[in-house]
Amino acid sequence: MNIRRQYELLEDNMLSPHASRSTNSRGRVFPIAPCEVRTEYQRDRDRIIHAKSFRRLKQKTQVFIAPEGDHFRTRLTHTLEVAQIARTIARALRLNEDLTEAIALAHDLGHTPFGHAGEKALNGLFPGGFRHYEQSMRVVDVLEGPRGLNLTCEVRDGILRHTGEILPTTLEGMVVRISDRIAYINHDIDDALRAGLIGIDDIPRDCMKVLGMEHGERIDTMVKETIRNSVDQPSIMMGPLIAEATEKLREFLFARVYLAPQALREEEKVHYIIQKIYQLVMQQPELMGVDSGLPDEALARRVVDFVAGMTDRYALNFFNSHFLPYQRAEIRSGIE
Repeated sequence: MNIRRQYELLEDNMLSPHASRSTNSRGRVFPIAPCEVRTEYQRDRDRIIHAKSFRRLKQKTQVFIAPEGDHFRTRLTHTLEVAQIARTIARALRLNEDLTEAIALAHDLGHTPFGHAGEKALNGLFPGGFRHYEQSMRVVDVLEGPRGLNLTCEVRDGILRHTGEILPTTLEGMVVRISDRIAYINHDIDDALRAGLIGIDDIPRDCMKVLGMEHGERIDTMVKETIRNSVDQPSIMMGPLIAEATEKLREFLFARVYLAPQALREEEKVHYIIQKIYQLVMQQPELMGVDSGLPDEALARRVVDFVAGMTDRYALNFFNSHFLPYQRAEIRSGIE
C-alpha cells in the first residue's frame, strides 16, 4: 500500500461527512498521474508554495504602503495568518486541512502592489475591470507556467469565491472565506495601532467587551465562535452576537483606517504611479518583452498581468527609472 492511499483511508475514517475527500475531487483541467506520497490537495498546497507569485507576496503591501517598521503585515504574512486560522477551524470541524490550507495560501496570489489601493487603480484603468480574486485565478490557471499550476477544481473554486456574494461550494472554501475576514480585521487594527492612526480607546468599547480587549483574545473569540456554530452544519458561520460585533469592527476599520484622510492621500499617490506605469507600458509594450503588434484588448490584458504581478518595490523602482530624472550619486548626497 502506498503512502497516498494511507492518507486517503485516514480521510475516509476521520473526516466529517461534510468534508471534502481528495478521492472525490472533480480533478484538474489537465489530468496527471497520482502521486505515491501525496493526496491531490497536498500536491496543490506544495505547488502553490513553490510558485513565484507566492514568493512575491512578501514584497506586497497589506494595508500600509512601504511601512518603515519591520512588524507591519505584508500580503504574505496576511496569507500565513489566514492559513493558520483556517487550519484551526478546519481541524476542529474535521474538515480537510490540506484543501483548506491550499485555498488559503493561494487566495491572494493575484493581488496588486500597494494593496487594495493598487487594485482600485487597475480596476479603473482596465476596460474589463480588475478584481484580485479573478486575477488570482489567472495566476494559477495561466501565468504560472505553460499550464499554470493546474490545481484541482475545489482549490480553484475556493480561490475564486473567497470574497464576494457567491459562496464556495466546499466547506473548506467557506472556512477560508471567514478566516480571511477574521485575520484582516484583527491584524489591520493591530497595524493601525502600531502606526498611530488610532488609539486603543478609539476601538468601539461594546465590540471589545464582546470580543475581547487584546488582539489574541479577539481572534480566539471569533475562531471558537465559528467552530461552535458550525459543528455538523452544512455551512460555516458565527452566532449573531459575535457576528454583529465583528461586522461593527470591520465598519470601524473602513471609517478610521482604510478611508481615513492619511490613507486616501497615500491612495492618490498609488493611483498616480499605477496609472503612469500602465499608460507607459501600453505605449511601449517592449518594456515587458511583448511585441507591439498585439491588438489593444490583448495588450491591455498583458499589461494588467504585468502590473498586477509587480511587488511594491519593483513598481516603485520601475516608476523611478522611467519618470524621475537621473541623479549622479554626488548630487543625491548633497555634494555640488
